[in-house]
Amino acid sequence: MNPAYVAFEGDHRIAAGNLADVARAARQLLDQRKDAAILVFNGHSSALVDIDLRGSVDDVLARLPKPESATADEQPAPAAPRGPGRPRLGVVAREVTLLPRHWDWLAQQKGGASVALRKLIDEARRSSGDRDRTRLAQDAAYRFMTAMAGNRPHYEDAIRALFAHDRRRFATLIADWPVDIRDHAIKLAYSDQAD
Repeated sequence: MNPAYVAFEGDHRIAAGNLADVARAARQLLDQRKDAAILVFNGHSSALVDIDLRGSVDDVLARLPKPESATADEQPAPAAPRGPGRPRLGVVAREVTLLPRHWDWLAQQKGGASVALRKLIDEARRSSGDRDRTRLAQDAAYRFMTAMAGNRPHYEDAIRALFAHDRRRFATLIADWPVDIRDHAIKLAYSDQAD
């Protein structure tokens, strides 16, 4: 399982874990080396995460977004007016645009349109789960490699091998890359597969 967040400074991985731990390590490195260029990645998607690293460690941590779950001593936000859906169950109403023939078909299904759509989505998720996990892993590896290794030898060939599902060639092409970058790229690319 990939960590929630990963920070790199140059070719070296400096931290991995929750956002607070990664931000703390990044700020501490900047305290030691003012010229450090730090990139923080979402550990699952490899999207770059923008963290304001100005000030002290406490300042940085205070500016981080709050986690989704509230702690027991925090007061819950005032309740918003209730709309459609079942918010207590996590059901949220959103707009779906379909052609009339699709709406006609949905209207004929047992349980109505919402039940039919949920069943269709669940079935699609079951039948394409492995393909989806592989695609997401490849996309994450691609984003990370583009940010961290876009100018490395064999980068383009490694990307081709990644999307061609040629694990052996991929590993061979990136074998001479810095260890932390190479190992993280491999972990991202094949996190959906057993070794």
